[in-house]
Amino acid sequence: MPTTYQNPSLQAALRQARAARQAYREGKVEPTAGIAPGMTQANMIALPREWAWDFLLYAQRNPKPCPVLDVIEAGDHCTLLAEGADVRTDIPLYRVWRDGRMVEEVRDARPLWQEHPDLVTFLIGCSFTFETPLQEAGIEVRHIEQGCNVPMYRTNRACRPAGRLHGDMVVSMRPIPAHRVADAVSISGRFPSVHGAPVHVGDPAALGIADLQRPDFGDPVRIEPGEVPVFWACGVTPQAAVMASRVPFAVTHAPGHMFVSDVPDSTYHV
Repeated sequence: MPTTYQNPSLQAALRQARAARQAYREGKVEPTAGIAPGMTQANMIALPREWAWDFLLYAQRNPKPCPVLDVIEAGDHCTLLAEGADVRTDIPLYRVWRDGRMVEEVRDARPLWQEHPDLVTFLIGCSFTFETPLQEAGIEVRHIEQGCNVPMYRTNRACRPAGRLHGDMVVSMRPIPAHRVADAVSISGRFPSVHGAPVHVGDPAALGIADLQRPDFGDPVRIEPGEVPVFWACGVTPQAAVMASRVPFAVTHAPGHMFVSDVPDSTYHV
């Protein structure tokens, strides 16, 4: 994909994306919502080659929460989404999974590739990508306004199983003024490669969510009078599958800490 652009705003966003990756490579840790606005962000999961086919099939069967943007060859760490990037170092924070349990978080994943030299890496679309268009339309993105991570919740909606993988969908939530919900649905729906339109609007109990102020991942956010909770499929869904399926080994991004690419979000606009 091209990494130079004529549009000055895209040139600035590209510089910000590259600077962010360099900062993460040097050890900075932060949620990436609002970083390099206008550039696509991606979730990440890396699994041993013997699990890669199961996951590819799982993603194909569950494209809403798991829209694949790139698959990196076993043992490799470069992606066509960003020239010169290294998926082992250029994400702010990684999670390490053993037998379905998250055992640690690390800032540098290179030793894990040495431990498992056959890791196949998947980069999956992220709803952070369409947050810039939401903001440009005058729709506030609350977790960016509050300077925190997006709230994410495990749901009662089972994904379609594939091979040894199974699990429930994870969703992210953004409170939207009731009169702007249709706009938010329309705007995000034009980005099917990064989760697209919401999977649910309104009552969280319908998704099996008991308390919006106690997310399973990320941080709670303020919900103002007149706002409606809107839920999008989330790229943390593969981590729920890792837990439910007791995958022997996996490396993922920490929820909310994404890979910031060099690809404009407009690339995935339809």
